Formats: sequence, C-alpha cells, structure tokens
Amino acid sequence: MIEQLEQQLDSFDATEREQALGLLAEMVESGKIELPETNDFSNLHCHTFFSYNAYGYSPSKFAWLARKAGLAVVGTVDFDVLDALDEFRQACKLLGLKGSSGLETRVYVPEFATRVINSPGEPGISYHMGVGFPSSQVPESQRGFLGSLKEMAQKRNRDLMGRVNEYLRPVELDYERDIMALTPAGNATERHMCLAYARKAVEVFGDGDALAEYWTKKLGGDAALLGLPEGRDLLNMIRAKTMKRGGVGYVRPGEGSFPQMADTNAFILAAGGMPVHTWLDGTSDGEQDIDELLDVATSTGAVAINVIPDRNYTPGEQDVKVKNLYHVIEVAQKRDLVIVGGTEMNSPGQKFVDDFDSQELAPLKGVFLRGARIVYAHSVLQQQCGLGYTSEWAQREFAGPAERNDFFEELGRSMQPDQETNLAGLTENATPEEVLEQANT
Repeated sequence: MIEQLEQQLDSFDATEREQALGLLAEMVESGKIELPETNDFSNLHCHTFFSYNAYGYSPSKFAWLARKAGLAVVGTVDFDVLDALDEFRQACKLLGLKGSSGLETRVYVPEFATRVINSPGEPGISYHMGVGFPSSQVPESQRGFLGSLKEMAQKRNRDLMGRVNEYLRPVELDYERDIMALTPAGNATERHMCLAYARKAVEVFGDGDALAEYWTKKLGGDAALLGLPEGRDLLNMIRAKTMKRGGVGYVRPGEGSFPQMADTNAFILAAGGMPVHTWLDGTSDGEQDIDELLDVATSTGAVAINVIPDRNYTPGEQDVKVKNLYHVIEVAQKRDLVIVGGTEMNSPGQKFVDDFDSQELAPLKGVFLRGARIVYAHSVLQQQCGLGYTSEWAQREFAGPAERNDFFEELGRSMQPDQETNLAGLTENATPEEVLEQANT
C-alpha cells in the first residue's frame, strides 16, 4: 500500500496527490511508518514535474521523499513558473518539513554580451534564479512578467520543434498531443521534447534493429550503445545533436529572446523573492571573471549564488573542478552572499541529495546548510508578515549582509515548521530579537 501511495504522489491529478499524501501522513501519525530524525543535509534546487523532473516527481513526492530521507531543508525550483509553490508548501506543512520554492529562467546580461557565462556556447546568456517566493500569486504589477517567462519559453520550444521535425522525419511531433501530454500544467521543456522524440521513434520503427539504425543515422555513432529506447544517453544525445549549439535545430538567441538580468531581478524582488546568480563550473570566459560577473549581478539586486556541488567534483580526485568549486565559495563568502545548492534532478542519473559526507564536499556541508536555512527563514518571514531578507525592514535593522545572514540563519535553524504562523501579524516595528522570540514561542 505504501508503494502504491508513493506512486500516486506523481499523478497529474492534484486531488489524487493530495489524498495519497494525506494517507501517508496518517500512517506516520499512527506509527505504521517511522520517519528518521532530521539530519544536516539540504537540497534547495529540485525541479518538479511542473518543469521537468527526470524521475517524474511532483512537489508532494519530493517533499515526502525528503522527509523520509531526513533532510534538514529543501526547496523546489522550476523553469519559468511558480506552479509547485502552493502544493509544496502544503506538503511541507503536513510533514513538518522546512521548505521553500522558487523558479529558474535564462536572462541576458548586456555587460557580458561577448562572453559565455553559464549557458554553453551562448555569450551573454545566463541561467538565473529566484528563491524563497512567499506566494505563487505575485503582485498584479508583476503577473505580466511572470507570464511572459513561460510564454517566451513555449514559443522557443515550438519553433525549435518545427526545425527538429524537418531533420528527424519520419519521426515528427505534434506539440499539443506528444509534448504537452507529458506535463501536468503546460510547461514543456527541451527535455520533454527529447523524451517525446524517443517515444515517437518507437511508434514509427518499433524497438528493434530498425530503431537503432534510425538513431545511428540521425545522431551518428552506434546508437545501440545509447540505451535504447529512451535511456539517459539517448535523450542527452538527441538534445545535443538537435537542440543545443551546433545542433540542426539550434538558432542563436537574438536580442529580446530572454529578459535582461536587471529586469528579472526587479521582478523577483517585487514578488518577495531573493535574486540568485547561478554558477556552472568556473571554466567559461565569463565565470573566469567571477568578481566582475558578481558585481553586475549584485548591482541589480542579486543577494545569493547557486552552486550545483555534485557536478563540480570527481570523487577521489582533487582536480580543477574541485579547485574552482572552492574558489567560488570563497569569493561568495567574502561578499557575504547567501550560498544555495542542490542536485537539480532534471536529468537522469542526478542524485536525490549531494553526498556531503564525501571527502570533497564534507567541508562545505555547513556552508550549504547555512544558505538553506537563510532562504527558508526568508520565505516564512516574507509570507507571514513581509519582513523577509530583501525587505526594507531587514535592510534597516541590520548593519550589513553579514549581520543579516546571521539573523536569518538563526531563525531558520531554531524555527520549526509548526511555528511558522507565530510570525503572522508582526509589523515593521518589531526588532530582530522580538522576531526570534515570537517564532519560538
């Protein structure tokens, strides 16, 4: 029954997900399921099926698995939408889990127009995030901007599909029938498209030699080695050969293809979130000028940096990736930036949580836990009374970001999920000490 309910958590039907999680919570309450004590691991960057999760996880499923794993703080991040926020908040509340939600998108950075940042092969384009949003219902003045993120992404996808269809004939997709059917709320991504092409190819050629011959012809190499019919290597190869730079369907983004970083940060701040610059691995021209890049990001409102630890080290090797990882952490700490991280889970094979007990990541476990606690505390304070990390209250009450970080970390550490509503009704006249006292009443 537990396994069946866990599978139901990934249903596209929201009512079914809610019922399944409620029954699992009842089994915990009755002692039929025993959950572990909270550990000191965190994952603040998990995509759900509202953009693309490689394992099909809904917000409720991620919350449930995170609580089963004893994670201290967790967060969802979806491309271009806040669709996971309300469900994830309710799931965290039910399970006694510290959580937050945000979004990821791509932005244009005019100051780096000639330099690649973190979107490979695309000068001036940067992946970018907002975390700790207090509500999925952004202020009316910001709804147009939020809606435009999804609209722009879907238009890019439809145009891309048209070009890829020409190359992959007789394997051709219909956007509504073949791609949108893979999403619960109409927010398809390139990864959905890759999966749809893999499945359409099986419809056309079957799953035998003809399928291998087709993909070998279209992708090059021996496709039989790619894990047919829809293995990770095949999906990644479809994306690389047809959708990314150098692929048959790729068109270099033009001016207006993505919003500017400054405008995106303004939206995130107005919606009550925390703007976050994202870092890849330190090897691009742009990221080699990390101080200049962070100057640009922070000048328009960024208060945090996102790092994906797992892809930035090779277990047992002290290589350039590890060196770059520690360097960017050092740079961020000197600037008192909030440091957040996670595993993404939007590509097959990515871990549920980083191995913070590994030799390479163990020294950084506290760094990422600190950042996760800060984001959690911000999201709760902002949602309950508007006194979050980026509020006028926070800027007035603390001498600088170092003091602000210390306060929000302490609040995120000491406050438990069942105490969140204690903060409702606080005003800008409250002192930090009163906030901490009220939270822990």
